[in-house]
Amino acid sequence: MKRPNFFIIGAPKCGTTSLARWLGEHPNIYMSPIKEPNFFNEEGPNVVSSLEQYEALFAKANESHLAVGEASTHYLFSRTAVPNILAYAPEARFIVCVRNPVEMAPALHAERVWQRKETIGDFEQAWRLQAARREGRHIPPTAKGHPHVLQYGEYCRLGAQLERLYTHVSPERVCVIVLDDMAHNPRRVYQHVLAFLNLPDDGRTDFPVYNRRKQVRSVWSNMAIHTLGRFKRRLGIRQSLGIGRVLVRLNHSKTPQALSPVLRAELCTYFHDDILLLQTLLQRDLRDWLCAS
Repeated sequence: MKRPNFFIIGAPKCGTTSLARWLGEHPNIYMSPIKEPNFFNEEGPNVVSSLEQYEALFAKANESHLAVGEASTHYLFSRTAVPNILAYAPEARFIVCVRNPVEMAPALHAERVWQRKETIGDFEQAWRLQAARREGRHIPPTAKGHPHVLQYGEYCRLGAQLERLYTHVSPERVCVIVLDDMAHNPRRVYQHVLAFLNLPDDGRTDFPVYNRRKQVRSVWSNMAIHTLGRFKRRLGIRQSLGIGRVLVRLNHSKTPQALSPVLRAELCTYFHDDILLLQTLLQRDLRDWLCAS
């Protein structure tokens, strides 16, 4: 059996789904059919809980697959995942996707709402609940087992997380991708990642975007739709009537919540030092990310 030898470890809402899908279609790459197995993340949530289940994800990898990988965006935030990965695959390589945290935080909140782990639909209100939630208050039942996923500020401190990663592995074994570059020139980013993995270019020219930001109109409608679907499965009804898809589409908003100037300025202040740290680590000018306008 082939073991994974590279890991897309984060961050969430930074283009990891698109990158994983593109790489998974390369003839010399095998990607786990499940994104976010989170096996090495002790803090949870975990989709795969045993080594046997985890290694079964790669059972179909063959000799043509020179690179075998998986993508779990909790790994970068986790303090245990990378050491656990290195114990399992000492020569592993890591891919990290980053973006402006001022944009990432509300996008992550929208994702948590979509996942039904967050029940506060307004980002500013959820942002101001972080201190209380660290004390165990105002945590939705759907996030009781892993309330840290609602700590938007900590999740988006990508400079600190990358710096911690470098305490475990040398920068030469880490490929950092900036979402701005993926949006501007995805082919160049794709070629860069292939070179990092020592793989030939397959000439890919089509780079569709997957897992775009999801914004719901009503948090409670989103919860109700999920509950109805779960109730249907418990009744043993497998046939799809298309009603659920219609309800999801009606509850989806294409217009993201706009940050107020005051909140944007607050986020810029909150992330200021971390952006400067990331700028130093990447040796790249990120001053545009510090702009509050």
